[in-house]
Amino acid sequence: MAHVFVYGTLKRGQPNHKVMLDCANGWAAFRGRGVTMEPFPLVIAGKHNIPWLLCLPGQGHCVAGEIYAVDGQMLRFLDDFEGCPDMYQRTAVQVRVLEWEGAGSPGDSVQCFAYTTATYAPEWLRLPYHENYDSEGPHGLRYNPRESR
Repeated sequence: MAHVFVYGTLKRGQPNHKVMLDCANGWAAFRGRGVTMEPFPLVIAGKHNIPWLLCLPGQGHCVAGEIYAVDGQMLRFLDDFEGCPDMYQRTAVQVRVLEWEGAGSPGDSVQCFAYTTATYAPEWLRLPYHENYDSEGPHGLRYNPRESR
């Protein structure tokens, strides 16, 4: 079992959350909400308005997201879904717990995998950095779902 930190379209209420619930992909259980211990640039970029966590620890904001416990099958599915290792890379990050279900408590730190990218256009560094992603947020950059591309 591993912990995965999701900050974009895989969160509850977001367009791709359904893959986290599909048992055919493996097992995933919501464990809580948290924020990265280190700041990262979270940008919305590309023609499909995809949220990207740039692998530049120490820049940007501490990013809010959700923590899931996943089995090996789900982790392999998420690697494929996220285009790992070409589009995103699975990166170990420390996450400070804000809300936790079960053992553990707010303020604890948990190591999670997050999908970050070290491959991006230089102009992405000039985009606004977000602390929390919502596909229908005030940024006005609507995510274009995979099934619509």
